[in-house]
Amino acid sequence: MKALVIIEKDQTGFAAFTDNLTAVLHGSGASVQEAKDELLAGYRELLDYYAAKGENVPDELKDLTFEYKYDISAMFNVFDFLNASKFAAWIGISPSLMRHYKSGDTYISQKQAKKIESGLHRIGQEFISFTL
Repeated sequence: MKALVIIEKDQTGFAAFTDNLTAVLHGSGASVQEAKDELLAGYRELLDYYAAKGENVPDELKDLTFEYKYDISAMFNVFDFLNASKFAAWIGISPSLMRHYKSGDTYISQKQAKKIESGLHRIGQEFISFTL
């Protein structure tokens, strides 16, 4: 089964939590990687718990794969080599507004989020077409 993990900025750093399971898996940390690592450690501990109790693991927790959905702050934390201002200008968003999105202090509409996502996909497509 595939678990959707939402990763977003919170007051202390970053939080990661599952969105489509009955059992809630979660983690937090100063970075996205720390939050993901804590979530995965919790998942392993949960599997160990079932094994130690001699209980069957619920079907939804068997052979999980994880798909990650990032908010803008988390995306820029993971891909910290991206310059938010230059990326914003490249996709046609105000660099100042993008910096606010990156810091997590401004609401981002679904339309703006899709514009950013499309820009990221465009970067990927351009990289795939490169030859060195």
